[in-house]
Amino acid sequence: MPAEDPAAQDGRAGVHLVKGSDEILLAEGARSLVERLVGDADRNEVLTEFTGDDYSMGDVLLAAATVSSFGERVVVARNAARLSTDDVAPLIDYLADPAPDATVVVVWEKPVAPGARANPVPRKLTDALKAHGGRVHDCGLPGGKGRAMWAEEQMAAATVELDGRARRLLVDRLGDDLSRIGGVLTVLESTFGPDARLGEDDVLPYLGDAGAVPPWELTDAIDSGDVATAVTKLQRLLAGGARHPLQVMVSIQSHVERMLRLDGAEVRDEKAAAQLLGMKGSTFPAKKALAQSRRLGSTKLARATVLVAAADLDLRGRSPRDGAAVLETLVARLAALSGSGARRGATSRR
Repeated sequence: MPAEDPAAQDGRAGVHLVKGSDEILLAEGARSLVERLVGDADRNEVLTEFTGDDYSMGDVLLAAATVSSFGERVVVARNAARLSTDDVAPLIDYLADPAPDATVVVVWEKPVAPGARANPVPRKLTDALKAHGGRVHDCGLPGGKGRAMWAEEQMAAATVELDGRARRLLVDRLGDDLSRIGGVLTVLESTFGPDARLGEDDVLPYLGDAGAVPPWELTDAIDSGDVATAVTKLQRLLAGGARHPLQVMVSIQSHVERMLRLDGAEVRDEKAAAQLLGMKGSTFPAKKALAQSRRLGSTKLARATVLVAAADLDLRGRSPRDGAAVLETLVARLAALSGSGARRGATSRR
């Protein structure tokens, strides 16, 4: 939950602007606002979303002005930080006479294209929103003592219970990267299950470490069923290795795809497996893929495929969640899937 939760605002406005310097909190703030505005309605019927760098503000406003047989609708414009003052001029004009049955949400996220410039919110847009009853939601972290209070609220809302030392460790280790607390709590919930009471030793392995690691260390940790190590390797890939989440996703997809191709195939050894997979040179990667494919079996491989496909869609815009949080959840679930039944049971009782 961001410092100012847009979902806590009452009523609807013609236009909402969601902004913030922290990408994780900005995404969470936009998600909570859109969920509140859509409510119990069918998202496919009332929600229209524009993402990426190709749409124009005219496209957004046309969708808002189009009469719908489903009644009220919500139109969301993401990655809006690529827009200039001239680009948002149609929105400024629209604010004077908004469509009565549409709510427009503008999320001031950075552009999708690598290296593209993110513009500040134009002053004219902010002034127009204030003048015409629009709402501006700032999703930044609170300052001073408010940061500690905010962190306590996040931990209190989690389904796992952290003791005092674990709470202090989590806040101290994240430091200025406190917005990651939601992702860490999600991984802890996925690993230990609801209502688990966790101490310092339980939390420590999930806080990550600096420094790059090769992608195979991540896939090896996933295959071993070691959730804590797998999440740590992922965090080091994203932070120390400076890899984009989509690059990491390609490594995970390739790993699962190899096992799928070997599942049920009539191969008896690593040489035959390497030939089937089209691998040149060392057959060791094929040996590992073959062994893990047989260890998991068809049912678990099918489940792994579904998890990877869903996470890939989320990374490509289906979900407003931060890419690192999407991957942390995926890696935790894949590692848990690889673990033995006894090991998973022991983990859930901790």
